Amino acid sequence: MAEQRDFPYIWATWLPKLLTGENSCEWAVWFKAHHKGWARQPSDFDQSAWMQAHTSLLNQQIEEREERGHEVSVENQNAFRLVGETAILGGKADLITRHGDRVRVIDVKAGQERPWHAAQMRIYMYAIPRARPEFADARIAGEVVYRDRVSRVPRGSVNRGFIRDMGALIRRLASDEPARRVPSAQECRFCDITSEDCPARIEVDTKRKAVATDDF
Repeated sequence: MAEQRDFPYIWATWLPKLLTGENSCEWAVWFKAHHKGWARQPSDFDQSAWMQAHTSLLNQQIEEREERGHEVSVENQNAFRLVGETAILGGKADLITRHGDRVRVIDVKAGQERPWHAAQMRIYMYAIPRARPEFADARIAGEVVYRDRVSRVPRGSVNRGFIRDMGALIRRLASDEPARRVPSAQECRFCDITSEDCPARIEVDTKRKAVATDDF
């Protein structure tokens, strides 16, 4: 049974797909921001295989960075909670490395490159120096690491426009007024909120065939 939170709490990974337009249903994140203890929708996603691939790539990065003489902190060591007027923003970066006065926030991705990955990194680059005093004056840049390449996210990409858009999104998600609900087969398929809490959920018929037309 879903329980109302005392204050909206938003996990950083809930935001990037909304910021980049890959997802449109803000209500799903609004619900999670305002509730805890809700039942999860069963998934056929192989979580253990993904975790194994992610851990392998993560360990590879740790080894490489330490061999270069970098200080490395990992996952839970990097947890942050940034308290705003309307919500708490929480998260944890996969890796943070320090070499001299240079700090790199690193996220590893075992899958294909997607536009929202860079947005997730920008959220970390925004939040970490504000929530963690030891990084307040650091020169922070970001890297998203894939199996075959590294995508760099420069310091300047966390600009006024990004902060404005992120802040506006968080305020909508933190509002007492429910955010807009945009159910679709694509988003509902990967959403972990059940129809018990979201009656508008679309149950996907994986056997549904395409419809033929003679217009073209």
